[in-house]
Amino acid sequence: MSERKILHLDLDAFFCSVEELLNPTLIGKPFVVGGSPQGRGVIVSASYAARKYGIRSAMPSGQALRLYPEIIFVRSNHHIYSRYSEKVMDILHDTTPLVQQVSIDEAFIDVSDIRKSIEAICRDLQARIDQETKLPISIGAGTSKMIAKIANNVGKSSIKTGKAPRSINIIPSGKEAEFLANLDIQEMWVFGPKTAERFRSRGFKKIGDIAEADLKELSIYFGKNAESMRNRALGIDFSEVHTEHEVKSISNEITFSQDSDDIHFLTQTLMRLSDKVGYRLRKANQAGRVIHIKIRYSDFTTFTRQKNLSNHTNIDDEIYQNATELLKKHLTPGRAVRLLGVGVSKLETPFQQLDLFNEGSQKRHELEQALDQLKEKFGDDIVVRANELKHTKD
Repeated sequence: MSERKILHLDLDAFFCSVEELLNPTLIGKPFVVGGSPQGRGVIVSASYAARKYGIRSAMPSGQALRLYPEIIFVRSNHHIYSRYSEKVMDILHDTTPLVQQVSIDEAFIDVSDIRKSIEAICRDLQARIDQETKLPISIGAGTSKMIAKIANNVGKSSIKTGKAPRSINIIPSGKEAEFLANLDIQEMWVFGPKTAERFRSRGFKKIGDIAEADLKELSIYFGKNAESMRNRALGIDFSEVHTEHEVKSISNEITFSQDSDDIHFLTQTLMRLSDKVGYRLRKANQAGRVIHIKIRYSDFTTFTRQKNLSNHTNIDDEIYQNATELLKKHLTPGRAVRLLGVGVSKLETPFQQLDLFNEGSQKRHELEQALDQLKEKFGDDIVVRANELKHTKD
């Protein structure tokens, strides 16, 4: 079983970042989104320039005005914020079906089945969100939701430039307890300020103090949850990423280390990407009716093309054949490609075999299931297509 790779993504000062896109004159200025200081208005979001003056979200607007009389107030545009949030969440769903949206600007994703390093996944995601939405985002990563969340909190708070942190903080597997040990006890998920203060008065100042405490002592405070709390303090957390929203599409893409216009290389890449998409579709028990490809050239010009199918599919070869047809139809000869992607959308759950009256389709589906079992048991590299093997020998 592959090692868990969990990411926590948090858009930096989300409402303020959107407002800066809508009104670039606000960039770098101390401003807040929220209610009027006249009356009982409350700050919803504060720009990083405003935070240098001690202004924070949930603060009364009148208090913010006293801290910095020149502060700029901007009214909320929640319908616009929702549209930007959807763009970001679509990118996450395009990366993996295992997405748990926590709030309008925050989500967990499980990328354990993506073969790239966790650092590469984080950097690619951050860059894609920046390129496609212009929004800054910070990412925490580790082997669990708890570690990813705390890593993100720590990463963001450690950058004090007066600008969006855009931090990436990755906690390597096996380093969880070491990472947590010297953090203030309030970083624990279940501890609010008042609870943390009570435990500080009892000698528990760092998370490591809980990890090292005797279980009998902890049971005085946590009862039957004592062992669970100590495990958390050691960085042990098996909670799953809960997917509550409909998966809109499943895709995979790759940015080449060197741009290429070699059609054989590009079609071979499409084959590997199609295999990955098919596997993820079957793992998610999904099949789709729309095949799409994404091409980005050396000058960063990017476009997508798609094809509607008559039947739903999650078969690797069918995805590959249609993706290759799209590539050959729309690729500009001699123009080097920087990034290539394959995706399937218009998804449904295949409650029965995808085509009960097509014997060939039935056999292909059974073959794919057998190959999936081999990959899950022995790793993705256990199965190699014959034409790939031939090309390697050549």
